[in-house]
Amino acid sequence: MALLDRFAGPHEAYRVGFYRGDDHDFDVRILLGMAAYGATEPGEVLATIADVSDGDHQGWFDAWNDLGRRLTVAAEAAAAAGHSESASRLHLRAASYLGTALHGVDALADQSVLLPVFRAQQAAWNAFIDTTSVTTERLSIPLGDITMPAVLFSPSGDDGARRPTLVMVNGSDGATSDLWASGLAGGLARGYRVLVFDGPGQQTLLFEQGIPFRPDWEAVVTPIVDLLLDRSDVDPERLALYGISQAGYWVPRTLAFEHRFAAAIADPGVVDVSESWLSHFPKSMVSLLDRGEKERFDHEMELGMRFAGGLAASWSFRARPYGTQGYFDTMTEVRRYTITDELAAKITTPLFITAPEGEQFWPGQSERLAQLTSTVSTLCRFTSAEGGDHHCQPLARQLTDQRMYDWLDERLA
Repeated sequence: MALLDRFAGPHEAYRVGFYRGDDHDFDVRILLGMAAYGATEPGEVLATIADVSDGDHQGWFDAWNDLGRRLTVAAEAAAAAGHSESASRLHLRAASYLGTALHGVDALADQSVLLPVFRAQQAAWNAFIDTTSVTTERLSIPLGDITMPAVLFSPSGDDGARRPTLVMVNGSDGATSDLWASGLAGGLARGYRVLVFDGPGQQTLLFEQGIPFRPDWEAVVTPIVDLLLDRSDVDPERLALYGISQAGYWVPRTLAFEHRFAAAIADPGVVDVSESWLSHFPKSMVSLLDRGEKERFDHEMELGMRFAGGLAASWSFRARPYGTQGYFDTMTEVRRYTITDELAAKITTPLFITAPEGEQFWPGQSERLAQLTSTVSTLCRFTSAEGGDHHCQPLARQLTDQRMYDWLDERLA
């Protein structure tokens, strides 16, 4: 950040950032954007960050944890007084803020708070599911020896008729409740059924059962397709797939093998997951990886992490879902998450790919995915001038919904 930017006026926060640290700044943008669908309140967000300074990880966690728990108490009081709509909205906002607190746990000295805050977040989300005015149905989807928890949302007053249905795939670290403001509510408003679930390495399966990510996401999605196509209220000709953040890899990976979707969305496109990791590595460390020098790589990483500050916390948070031990083994696993030319050639499903200006995790990969799938893909750019920059357009989710659902409507007509 330029020196002059540090003295910018409050009205310039969008351009220069709410925090100097990228992680907290991005989280604030996400939270403010979620207000478009009632998942946060702008005043609550701005009031909360007013007392949390740059680098205060404990203060950041405490602020969001306290806010989420206060709203949970308020939601329970509203429900007891018969104010069901107020209770529902409070539970949803509580889930959003507790999800932000969960995201900050790995920067803390005390890791024992992870499960309690996750369970509180899940309780708030489940309470919202139970009290929302839209129609909800909990499902258990078989996957080998386990089951994946899922919820099928339908528009209010649903009559059981066949509807277009969207399967939403979450990213690597967001709470499932975040999907409400990232396409779920927008789909319901347009008459779609929307299914959300926790897959391997995500939320319930990760924190409660320790089940890690897997690159072959087609194995995860195919049982979901089987289940939906057996239902009389799902139109088999109008089934779509959406993936946010790292799911921008899982969606095209799935489409290379699962061809029953009529259309799909990658928000954004991801061709090589490991690039968001390797971009922080010096070339010498990448060379050690390439040569398979595990002991030396792990030794150098261990030394570096002693002085890495926040980077060590970021590594811990991002590495946990892969279920690996050691730095070399983690990076070797992450490198498996790649869309090769051979995989891309198998994709025949129409694919909408978002490409935000200033994409900070996988820059240029939306364009690369569009080139690899040029016969079926539509690249949609979002710019800072329209408020659509940064990863997954956090402050332009209504604009994102407008563009992707208009495209979906035309493909599924």
